[in-house]
Amino acid sequence: ALAAMEDTEAAWVTGSGLAAITCALLHEVKSGDHIICSMTTYGGTFAFMANYLTKFNVETTFVNFQDLDAVRNAVRQHPNTRVLYTETMNNPLLRIANIPELADIAHNAGAKLIVDNTFTPMIFSPARLGADVVVYSMTKFINGKNDCVAGAICGSADYINSLIDVNNGTCMLLGPVLDTMRSSSILKNLHTLHIRMQKHGQNAMHLAERFKETGLKYNYPGLAEHPDHQLFRSMMNEGYGFGGMISIDMITAQAASRIMEAMQRNGVGHLAVSLGYFKTLFSNSGKSTSSEVPEELQRQMGMSEGLIRFSVGLDNDIEATFQLIKKSINESR
Repeated sequence: ALAAMEDTEAAWVTGSGLAAITCALLHEVKSGDHIICSMTTYGGTFAFMANYLTKFNVETTFVNFQDLDAVRNAVRQHPNTRVLYTETMNNPLLRIANIPELADIAHNAGAKLIVDNTFTPMIFSPARLGADVVVYSMTKFINGKNDCVAGAICGSADYINSLIDVNNGTCMLLGPVLDTMRSSSILKNLHTLHIRMQKHGQNAMHLAERFKETGLKYNYPGLAEHPDHQLFRSMMNEGYGFGGMISIDMITAQAASRIMEAMQRNGVGHLAVSLGYFKTLFSNSGKSTSSEVPEELQRQMGMSEGLIRFSVGLDNDIEATFQLIKKSINESR
């Protein structure tokens, strides 16, 4: 089902999203190899490349992937650079990767482009745009119920078969197996994904427009002033919206904490680090999902310590949700 959704020949499911990411990366590298990764990426992914892979003499260069020349300049002599790695919509700054251009850079270097599409299932089809491998945390939007942990790897039949080879397949030998009952539960939920993504996007767009009217410092790629809005439009599958992720900047971590606690008290949703749930979730990225990224690098990538990341839920009355957010902000001042 996932291969059909991604338009790849095959797919494999894993026990977590990070298992999918780490297995896909480990399968491509050996001692002495080099990876180029977007500097804005999920904290667990960052820690794996920056800290763990160094034990195996695999080096990662973290680059601003919005600057394609910087990516090109980071490529090392073939065949040393083996992987370019990015998120389609990065976490938590919501910048959009130019998948076709990045695929050209990777393939010209003899490397593979691996893309994490966790934030934007159905909205983008990275394999159609040139990515070699697509990975997911199915814990998030794909399952949508916040009641499981799971991941997925999508790619060519040859690639997936190599991952599960009994003698040297990374997924086979490291054993990140997804339980069969959980797998069948996720498959059931997958059949409503298209409807859910549409509603997540509609609700996030409403909040973005209301944040704009209110004068809040917001970030949402669905509005024209977002720096990657046109790039988003050029790559998107029409009909699924611009995603359910949005952020506001409250400048300081203390202000963000007060507002999030007020939002939870007032019933906006849950102060929680996950995303893709039917309830609205919010968290302070610098202190949670990006906490593995050093604060100096957080500042370098443009992440405010007061950033509140919202995963907008399937609320039936999203205007009522906005009014509760507004009330929470006023109470916290």
